Amino acid sequence: MIGKLKGLVDEIGEDHCVIDVNGVGYVAYCSARTLGKLEPGTATTLYIETYVREDMIRLYGFGSALEREWFRLLTGNVQGVGAKVALAVLSTLSPSELANAIALRDITMVSRAPGVGKKVAERIVTELKNKAPALAGDATGTIGLKQELGEGVAPTPVADAVSALVNLGYSRDMAANAVAAALKSAGGEADTGMLIRLGLKELAK
Repeated sequence: MIGKLKGLVDEIGEDHCVIDVNGVGYVAYCSARTLGKLEPGTATTLYIETYVREDMIRLYGFGSALEREWFRLLTGNVQGVGAKVALAVLSTLSPSELANAIALRDITMVSRAPGVGKKVAERIVTELKNKAPALAGDATGTIGLKQELGEGVAPTPVADAVSALVNLGYSRDMAANAVAAALKSAGGEADTGMLIRLGLKELAK
């Protein structure tokens, strides 16, 4: 089983690349995001997910271990999501954007991926809602807050602060990130006014 390839980029196709590892060319199917970071003739490392079937062996390559974990999560936990759809999602959304979309129950954002309709996007958001924090890296606290906001159970000062920042013209995602950072520095007892002030400082950085 191949878990990682380290070699030279020999060829880049529409949905795949060929990595030359000591004279052997491996075909790896990748997201557009991963392919966009590759250049022919340069050294690269791809994290690999190997699919073995009776009639074929196919390698899927990713620029980071986190992206590969999201691929596994999408293909292994969501009905109707195979490798092609998972790559389409990861071509459209970065791992952090996907985690944010799931935390915010943002079906519209997920359905931006080619071939992903509203029903599939809804399944992705529903099936992975409890798994997003585990793959959110350092943003776990922020993701947790966004889940609370999406479910309508966030404390009133927090929800009001996010709403106030959104009314000032910031996106909901940016506002939630800023308020999460404000909560971290001010503590859970901070009132709405303090969260707004600290949030604006975060947004000004």
